[in-house]
Amino acid sequence: MKIIGAACLVGMMFLTCTDVIGRLMGHPIFGSVELVGFMATLSVAMALPYTHQVKGHIGVEILWQIFSKRMQALVDICTGLLSLGLFGIVAWRMAVYADTMQKSGEVSMNLELPEHVIVYVMAFCFIVFTLIIFQNIIQTIKNLNKT
Repeated sequence: MKIIGAACLVGMMFLTCTDVIGRLMGHPIFGSVELVGFMATLSVAMALPYTHQVKGHIGVEILWQIFSKRMQALVDICTGLLSLGLFGIVAWRMAVYADTMQKSGEVSMNLELPEHVIVYVMAFCFIVFTLIIFQNIIQTIKNLNKT
């Protein structure tokens, strides 16, 4: 997933640069704003599970270091459970929303691309993210029981 996200990021850069050059020459790329928006959405959604897995999110380390290892584990479990619930609901509602968009036949404004596909992919990414959160909770509980 991170490779697809990275490819979307590179695609955004390439498309934006090409569009800017095209605009300077009087020939902009039709629908480039839509495509860049789709790629930006996909790059964030694809990167989220990997970033969580490698603990790449921003944290308050100064405050965190004063807690004991047991307290850190308990806070990790509590925030993990809250995150699990939140992102589980987000994944479910995104899938429902994508289904609604598909049934209504909603498409993008200029290129008339089906937007529900992007929302389905995002729902899948959030499902993977939820599974990774669940895996981290289980691992934290195992580590807590060892100490």
